[in-house]
This record gives sequence, structure tokens and C-alpha cells, in this order.
Amino acid sequence: MAKRMQAVGIGNALVDILGHVDDEFLKQYRIEKGVMQLIDRPRASELTVPLGTTTAVCGGSAANTIAGLAQLGHATAYVGKVKEDALGVLFAEDIRSLNIAYGTGLAPACKPYGTGRCIVLVTPDGERSMNTYLGASEFLTPEDIDAGLIGDSEWLYLEGYRFDGPESQRAFLAAVRACKRAGGRVALTLSDPFCVDRHREAFRSLLREKLDILFCNRQELLSMYQMSDLDRALADSASESGIVACTLAENGAIVACGRERSKVDAFPTKVVDATGAGDLFAAGFIHGVLEGRELAACARLGCAAASEVVAHIGARPESSLGDAFRRRGLG
Repeated sequence: MAKRMQAVGIGNALVDILGHVDDEFLKQYRIEKGVMQLIDRPRASELTVPLGTTTAVCGGSAANTIAGLAQLGHATAYVGKVKEDALGVLFAEDIRSLNIAYGTGLAPACKPYGTGRCIVLVTPDGERSMNTYLGASEFLTPEDIDAGLIGDSEWLYLEGYRFDGPESQRAFLAAVRACKRAGGRVALTLSDPFCVDRHREAFRSLLREKLDILFCNRQELLSMYQMSDLDRALADSASESGIVACTLAENGAIVACGRERSKVDAFPTKVVDATGAGDLFAAGFIHGVLEGRELAACARLGCAAASEVVAHIGARPESSLGDAFRRRGLG
């Protein structure tokens, strides 16, 4: 029997605050370039005030992936916690405007935290340094997981960043088991090497639930297996996951499935803002899987989707991904 949804994503529901800075700004505010750092609400204010002109875009890693899949015509849903405040209402309205089903209960206005936000600092080389105040998104619980919705989806997509939370790991496990009981498939993105360092054992435990796709970049995968040899890390990962899709920045991506390896090149693109590159790679890749394409073709679709999003500010596609695929002979 056909399922109602093709993909449901679970992750940090955030509003991205994007600003352009130089490397001196990063040094002045003690920010490590190119990674995600967790911050508190006062630190979020400290970083936002000196930025001047900023762009606010509804985001969150899994939400970006689901937005890409929705744009490609797939039936999708999203699970992520926001507060009943101005940013929370903005997030809910935005994601529903993309024809994504969203029914996660809002945290009450009386709670002492706000809707989560990510201060994304973009340097002239297009690299982004993310400073995330989790806010309400941190308080996702197993009670927020709709087992019926999860069971009625072909794919469950899990965001590694959401492992930072008191009950989120139990929520993920409940979602994975609901998906698997109903014959669905599960994908996980490792999200960030620091995230891997914090939750390595929890990730490995989730891998043992027989994940179908692991999304990562080179640095995240090496961190996961605590080694410096990418080939060995791919082999170890492929023994635990059905498919490993590892992005290599300007060098494209490599996909491992058992002993099979597929390497594809990136599409030449002037990088304006690398925010969302991995998220949209996952969207393009899952789109290919849903269409029954071979793994190399899925990776090329992922690279094409990533090339669209890095060409402008923000982590959501601004132009048709379908058109981007067709321009590159991937339609």
C-alpha cells in the first residue's frame, strides 16, 4: 500500500540570522571558523547587535532538506519544536507555505526560552560559521513524535544536531522504530564534527538500528570512526549502514554501499554562502532514491542541488531545483 508521505524530517526548528563578516570579526568574538557552536541567549544577542544589516530566513538542517524535497514535488512533513512567539509563528507559517505538513505542538509563551535561532556568519570565501541558540528546539520529546505520521512515510530523515537535547535521543529512537515497524527507511545526517564528538556513542547506537543512508562530510566521517584514512572510515561505515553518502566540498562526493564506491565531481560554482550545502545535497540524493536512480546518479543530483544553494545567501533554494537538474542533463 502506498504511503501518504515520501519523507518526514526531524530536527532543530530554527530561524537563521545571516550576516557578512570578515575573519577579523571571527577572531574578535572568539568564533571557530566553519563549524557549528552552541551558544546561549545572551551570546546570541552579543553576536547579532554588531552585525548591522542581516537576513532572517527560516531554517534548520532537516527543515532545509525537507524544503528541497517539497520543492521537487514530494509529499513531506516536518517535526521540530518552536515557541509560541513571533519567531515561532514565522517559522510555522513559512514551512507550511512550502506545502510541508507541520503539526508539532508549540512550546507555551510562558516558557523562559525563545524560539531557536542560528547566527550564521558568512566570510568572503563563502564559508559559514554557525552559532546556534537552540531555544525551544532543544525540548523535543518522544511525545512530539507522531508514530502514525512516521509510519505513513517512505523515509524518515534525522538531523544529527538534534542529539543535543535532554530527551531528543529517546524521541529519535521512538521515531526510528515506528518507521521500521511500518516498513519505512531511515536516513541520518551527522551534521557537524563537533556534534559527532559530543555524541559519538549515541550515533553508533543509532547506526545499529540498521540505518539505510548515512549522510556526512569527510571531516564528520573521520571523526565518527576516529581515524585519518577516509577509505577505511568508509569501509567501516558501510559495514554498519546500507549506504554512506559522503560529501567532499569542491571535490564532489563519494558514495559507499558494501564494497561498491561511486565518486562524482562537484559542479563548478562561485560560492557565495556555503550554508545549506549538505542539506540540499541530501535533498537531491533522496530525490534520486525516490525516483529509483542508481547511486552515482543520486550523488550527481545531490551535487547539483548543493551548487544551487551555495550560489546565493541562505540555505533554501531560490530557483527551481528541477530546472537546475535539467540544465545539467540530470532531469
